[in-house]
Amino acid sequence: MPENEARRNRVFLVVVDDSPERAVALQYACLRVKHSGGHVALLRVLEPAGQTEWAGIGALMAEERRAEAEQLMNGLAAQVNEITGGLPIILIREGDAREELLKLLGEDPRMSILVLAAASGGSGPGPLISALTGRHANRLKVPMTIVPPGMTPEDLQRVT
Repeated sequence: MPENEARRNRVFLVVVDDSPERAVALQYACLRVKHSGGHVALLRVLEPAGQTEWAGIGALMAEERRAEAEQLMNGLAAQVNEITGGLPIILIREGDAREELLKLLGEDPRMSILVLAAASGGSGPGPLISALTGRHANRLKVPMTIVPPGMTPEDLQRVT
């Protein structure tokens, strides 16, 4: 595959969690795509519904979580489109975030680079980064970019 085609086809995967670092990872991925080509993919993993006494309540709760996830992803898709000029690949799964991420990376050959941002505040890099650089590193099938905490928009522009 020619180099230009490979750049156009690569996908920067961003895990959409509720951390403030998500915004930095998304910005980095979008700027990389804008400056060097490719696509952004957004992965949101929903926690499975807990055991409820009535199945209908559990189904309703799952529907509400899914609707909230879709609303969040639509807003982030608009941000991606604004920066890159293209729409992202949107993926919503249910289960354990680490396991679903690793499963996706093993199943989907489009995913080229995983982009995560390290947590700020001195409490370590964050549970997902710790797992993927520790005991689950051998299961990671793509390169991982870790965006350091505290990067300003100007810093991100400079490094992308």
